[in-house]
Amino acid sequence: MRRSNFFLAAGLVAAALCGCHRQAAQDASASLSPVSLEEVRVGGELAERISRNFDRLETTLYQPDSVFWTEEESGGWPADKEGRTILALVLDARASGRKPVYLDTMLTILPTRLNEKGYLGTIHTPVVDEQQLSGHGWLLRGLCEYFEWTGDSSALNVARGIAENLFLPVNDAISRYPVDSIARHKDVGDMSGSAQEIVNGWRLSSDVGCVFIGMEGLIHYYAHDRNPRIKELIDNMINLYLGIDLAGVRAQTHASLTALRGILRYAAITGDYSLIPEVETRWALYRNRGMTENFENYNWFDRFDTWTEPCAVIDSYIVAMQLWQSTRRPEYLADADRIYYNGICMEQRANGGFGCDTPVGRESDYIGIHADEAHWCCTMRGGEGLSRVAQYTWFIAGDSIFVPVYHASTLTLPERGLKLIEQTDYPFGDTVKFTFEEVPGKAFTLALVSPADVKVLELSVNGKPTDMTVKDGFYHISRDFKKGDIVELTYAADERQVATHYDPSSYKLMRGPLVLSTVAEGDSLTPLYHLMSPSVSQANDFRRHILYHNHK
Repeated sequence: MRRSNFFLAAGLVAAALCGCHRQAAQDASASLSPVSLEEVRVGGELAERISRNFDRLETTLYQPDSVFWTEEESGGWPADKEGRTILALVLDARASGRKPVYLDTMLTILPTRLNEKGYLGTIHTPVVDEQQLSGHGWLLRGLCEYFEWTGDSSALNVARGIAENLFLPVNDAISRYPVDSIARHKDVGDMSGSAQEIVNGWRLSSDVGCVFIGMEGLIHYYAHDRNPRIKELIDNMINLYLGIDLAGVRAQTHASLTALRGILRYAAITGDYSLIPEVETRWALYRNRGMTENFENYNWFDRFDTWTEPCAVIDSYIVAMQLWQSTRRPEYLADADRIYYNGICMEQRANGGFGCDTPVGRESDYIGIHADEAHWCCTMRGGEGLSRVAQYTWFIAGDSIFVPVYHASTLTLPERGLKLIEQTDYPFGDTVKFTFEEVPGKAFTLALVSPADVKVLELSVNGKPTDMTVKDGFYHISRDFKKGDIVELTYAADERQVATHYDPSSYKLMRGPLVLSTVAEGDSLTPLYHLMSPSVSQANDFRRHILYHNHK
């Protein structure tokens, strides 16, 4: 089991992408890469979330007899459930160290369910079905992650058939994909998107832009098969995406963010750093016109009366963290922190699955439950989301260990002779403590994030205060650490008013990164965050007040 080639490549790219670190780009030791999932074990609330999501993904709904749907059962999304389930099980397994019960059986059954062209569902030629491409994007992702974890080349053989027989024939149709708002029905679609009309040879979806979910899967596969024809198709799809007015066509935010994840992966593979500003521009658009006031999402750009979708919220966390990795701009870490505690943690339900909420922001001051669980898609996306939160707890750059987010965890790097334990209840407590159990016997740097939403009071080594100079959002402690050394950071989180990004007379209340809420205006404030509380459900009429207004 080894670290993904993508993450190793991403690390080499990261320093080159930041204008303030361009000299460092010449030195691979200055690059950033996350540790592998096998090198970190999280504890506390994050471990509980991963465990319960894993439990949910081994219930009847996600066992082999139920995973392989007919095209009719999938609602016109062949390969979607299959791909998401495989991907989630691989990553939950790696993040927890627990063996999945049904995964190998799924991989054995999969080849028997493929059509004569080597993919799932109907052969639509010459019509291109964007939902079919989207679903197979998840299947490509799952197969690639399975190969990267196990080294089993049979998974890549299936992926190759999908890439060559489903995706490559689409290249000639890319220029005909409808990109203007006139070609799209507006204000249609449900939580599970549906096929719409055929335009220019494309069967379109109410999940506008879901073809780019397929693109993201193809990019992951390209990391293992540098077929120039695949590269040509990816280039054409990226150019298509970059030419679309996402808000103008009311693109689905989940599809749009998945595309950004794919483009970041592609930048790491190819070294095309010009793509990073393009991602940043579209991230800014998402923050302004696609994100709710508790850091969830509107399902489509500028459709503020719809619902939130955990798939998109998880995408947004990953994009924010990868943008930090690529640019070292600390504001992306602040975005990720807020998204995790108020978005991801809000949407995970008591059974470990994930559900949709009513959005708070432009149309409502309140948040409620739109669906207890989106078991057909979002519960599986939770597997990748929570696993990436675990993985992104620790990054490496040369002789520096970076801690960009705080979660109770243990880092073990045998090749460096390092074992480091992090104890914290952040953001609920007031301390983050690091204990060195094994040390390499030479100097290195421990870089600790200075969170945007709390005030760091003291940083100490073995009880003695040390320098608190912040560089690029981090405190850097460089020394030859000894076994038993303790580094401790204490912080305080005050309650504060935060203006909304769309109405200067409207505000929310936050404590640290936590959005605060009340059952009714005037009641005591409590964090919106919950640890899979059974009370967060439709049956309990869950509703919380979040936004307030200054009345002149």
